[in-house]
Amino acid sequence: MKRSLLLTLLPLFAHAEELPAPVKAIEKQGITIIKSFEAPGGMKGWLGKYQDMGVTIYLTPDGKHAISGYMYDAQGANLSEQVIQKEIYAPAGRELWQRMEKAHWLQDGNKDAPKVIYLFADPFCPYCLQFWQQARPWVESGKVQLRTLLVGVIKPESSGAAAAILAAKDPAKTWHDYEKSGGKLPLTVAQTPPSALLKTLKDNEAIMDALGASATPAIYYMNKQNELQQVAGLPDAEQLKIMMTTP
Repeated sequence: MKRSLLLTLLPLFAHAEELPAPVKAIEKQGITIIKSFEAPGGMKGWLGKYQDMGVTIYLTPDGKHAISGYMYDAQGANLSEQVIQKEIYAPAGRELWQRMEKAHWLQDGNKDAPKVIYLFADPFCPYCLQFWQQARPWVESGKVQLRTLLVGVIKPESSGAAAAILAAKDPAKTWHDYEKSGGKLPLTVAQTPPSALLKTLKDNEAIMDALGASATPAIYYMNKQNELQQVAGLPDAEQLKIMMTTP
């Protein structure tokens, strides 16, 4: 995921306690403090962000010095990155997942399929079509459900085509048939699409922007740690297998 954009969604925590002087000194250099945490080695840590990137600050046991950077253990594990992932990026990812759940998406596959994948797609996106085709074995077997959020970002005609699909009597079936036809299914495109449908497309594009995606297909799923995963563009064979089979 593009973590810098995730951070823009995070509300800042009010300081529950007075910051030690060395931490304050670092804060004045442009680091925004988010919250404190307990760190190894008798240190106390603070999570923050600098230029929209997660950072960690550690206070020495004597309380007189603060260090900004990563902490590693004897095995080379990045303990700071683990804290940032757990406390900042993972919760922000779950919030974005909830935004997608509440959005206007088209169901593809069994609604009770255990694996849920969100897809931002443009009607004129050839790679979206390729991904739709690649996903067929998992979707048709009932193991995966695709939830497609239509956007109009590739061509000037994209919004009209997407709105025409949303305006159909059965939008999900129309999208399925459109992709199955290789994008050749005739659509009844209004000269001026209804404002409500254009708003739906803009709302979907806003979520896509918040996720840090700039092109379609933009694909999202949760891993077994309940962390949001992103695949930008057409996935390769390994990425495809992981996203389709991860519990």
